[in-house]
Amino acid sequence: MNIHVEGLVAIVIFYLLILVVGIWAAWKNKNSGVMEGTDRSETIMVGGRDIGLFVGAFTMTATWVGGGYINGTAENVYLPGYGLAWAQAPFGYALSLVLGGLFFAKPMRSRGYVTMLDPFQQLYGKRMGGLLFIPALMGEMFWSAAILSALGATLSVIIDIDINMSVIISALIAIFYTLVGGLYSVAYTDVVQLFCIFIGLWVSVPFALSNPAVSDIGVTAVKQLHANQTAWLGKIDSADKWMWADNFCLLMLGGIPWQVYFQRVLSASSATYAQVLSFLAAFGCIIMAIPSVLIGAIGASTDWNQTTYGPIPPMQRDQSDMILPIVLQHLCPAYISFFGLGAVSAAVMSSADSSILSASSMFARNIYQLAFRQSASDREIVWVMRITIFVFGALATAMALLSGTVYGLWYLSSDLVYVIIFPQLICVLFVRGTNTYGAVAGYVFGMILRIGGGEPYLKLPPFIYYPGWTIEEKVHHVTNEVEYLVLQRFPFKTISMLASFLSNVAVSHLFKYLFENGTLSAKYDFLDAVVAKHSAEIMDKTTLVNKNIIGLNEMGPVKPRLSVTLAATFARKETLTEEEDSSPESPSHENE
Repeated sequence: MNIHVEGLVAIVIFYLLILVVGIWAAWKNKNSGVMEGTDRSETIMVGGRDIGLFVGAFTMTATWVGGGYINGTAENVYLPGYGLAWAQAPFGYALSLVLGGLFFAKPMRSRGYVTMLDPFQQLYGKRMGGLLFIPALMGEMFWSAAILSALGATLSVIIDIDINMSVIISALIAIFYTLVGGLYSVAYTDVVQLFCIFIGLWVSVPFALSNPAVSDIGVTAVKQLHANQTAWLGKIDSADKWMWADNFCLLMLGGIPWQVYFQRVLSASSATYAQVLSFLAAFGCIIMAIPSVLIGAIGASTDWNQTTYGPIPPMQRDQSDMILPIVLQHLCPAYISFFGLGAVSAAVMSSADSSILSASSMFARNIYQLAFRQSASDREIVWVMRITIFVFGALATAMALLSGTVYGLWYLSSDLVYVIIFPQLICVLFVRGTNTYGAVAGYVFGMILRIGGGEPYLKLPPFIYYPGWTIEEKVHHVTNEVEYLVLQRFPFKTISMLASFLSNVAVSHLFKYLFENGTLSAKYDFLDAVVAKHSAEIMDKTTLVNKNIIGLNEMGPVKPRLSVTLAATFARKETLTEEEDSSPESPSHENE
């Protein structure tokens, strides 16, 4: 193995830069929130709720623009038979940020929640919050593992460094500065990382375009010039239109219920700022995808026989997922490819640190503190967060080294976030009358319908064959092995999500009716979701009904450090009053 010394030096310099910025951010904000009386644990989770527009827009954009985002976009554009038409991530995630800003950011931020799971525990109780933590944790962990794996593969292609070593070193750096500074370190390093992504990829594109082996991408967009390569604009066959729509809905709606997104929303200095950050990040996601699209188009327009890569194109070597680093390595000068390498490294670290912090925040607050140790001190919660940051980071790293299955686990877990958490989030924020019985029913029903459809990337066979299913033949070009997979063309993921939502609403109202008219005795309300919640003994909606129900007084107060101008334009008290009036569980609705 011949290690490229120049590339290794470039990576070391970049990592040192990120590390210094992370430590500087932690030192700069070490006393943040002290004057306002904010707990240190809350400062680590949501940064004292004083993240401004500039840093906030960068950190929210960088959270989605990860290694999987830029590599996956380039791969879909390159793949014959897919092309730009199937590169759904840029527009799908951008629309998810727009919808999040329009409908979810304001109620979440105005009510002063600390994590995404707070409203679930407030309405459904701590046990249901614990159940919802499972798919949320799986999503964050497998996402981190998948992008760390992508980074290791990229480094191994460009500078011939050992893939395991690159994954471990990258993860350790991200874990270290996240441990030191929490959200502040993550946010400030995101600014640097996003600049590196933008500059690194855009510097590489002109050199790759001007390579003699690359045909005019304007021509190859609509015309096939090379063997085994179709026009890179792609097309959507009529037989695949429902599957395409299903995947797009997964990105657009399933991109909302993630702690990495709501951590930025809840760290904004006001509800209005939270909405604006979402819109700015949506624009940033589109802009940051453009060089990846161009690199994918370049890969589809290259005569690989004229390059150092060799006559066999990446697709026939089962290396389509590596098209971005391959283009950087073989179509750009060495010193330019290292700029692109820095871009990929930046993209990975900007997402990995966010996911690790998000998972740790949910565990420390919603599981450890609110479910088991409600009397825990702030210092205790801080230490729990630090321990879990290290543990979850180590788990993500270990899973990244098992690169053969990590992508399949990520696909399945992200589907479960969409199918289970998204409909529950709609219920707790906008639908009146839902309760824990409905939430459990929606959880179980949605999970069965989704897992029943199988997961080809995990070789998990389906036990529910939806209409339009077919057998797809997959050829592994390197080994010449043929694999037969069940392809579900029916939009079963979105149907599973809708079924989960309708199950929640229907079962909630059913149990409410059965208990209130006496068909079921109060002693059978073992989840304390109907009888205890609406008991005449409960005079104050903000107090605990019992140890399983978390009241509004346990939710973290909003104590933003507002500027004079901002204070004049936004008053949390008024916003909270407005939100409480429209809340599904507000007293005004109870008396209707």
